[in-house]
Amino acid sequence: MEKLDLDKSALILIEYQNEWLGKDSKLSFLMKDKEQFKKAINNSKILLKYARKLNMNIIHVPLILSDDYKEFGKGKAHFGLRSVIQNVKTWQGESKDFYKDFTPKENEFIAHGRLGVSGFGGSNLDAILRNNEINNLYMIGFATNVCVESTFREAHDKGYNSFVISDATSSFTKEEKDFFLKSIVHHFGKSLTTKFFLNLKVLE
Repeated sequence: MEKLDLDKSALILIEYQNEWLGKDSKLSFLMKDKEQFKKAINNSKILLKYARKLNMNIIHVPLILSDDYKEFGKGKAHFGLRSVIQNVKTWQGESKDFYKDFTPKENEFIAHGRLGVSGFGGSNLDAILRNNEINNLYMIGFATNVCVESTFREAHDKGYNSFVISDATSSFTKEEKDFFLKSIVHHFGKSLTTKFFLNLKVLE
């Protein structure tokens, strides 16, 4: 059975912000599988509490853009998330704030500068990991088949051990998540459940 090496591992929280979890969230309305979304939030709370109890490395990966999206350049993008974000006008104002149940503590890391779908896209995430000799990345967050998957794939390509805690992530539909778990995960890492993670033996 795998063991949890606290010094070389980190819980990676992707986009636990008001745009997903707040009362005026635009993105939560797009979640067609509400039960999956609710379960992911509840399991994420359990995992964060447990990781903090273990003094595990915790890294928050938000998406923080200017309200005028100037980071994306002049004019509107024609396709992809850069286009969708500007058209729907997500990630503005207080929607960028961390949701109250997932506010980072002083001793936790926050990745800055991210502009891409992947948590590594333009951010200092890779530098944080390498500077602290962290190799094992346990990922949770939103959405499973978009930002989590992109981070999961890139972590593999950068040489990290990629894990996704599947029931602490949520896609917009059951079909999207099922496809990720059945057809994508094994190419880039492993998936595990919250229960499995909580029962990992901690390496002494």
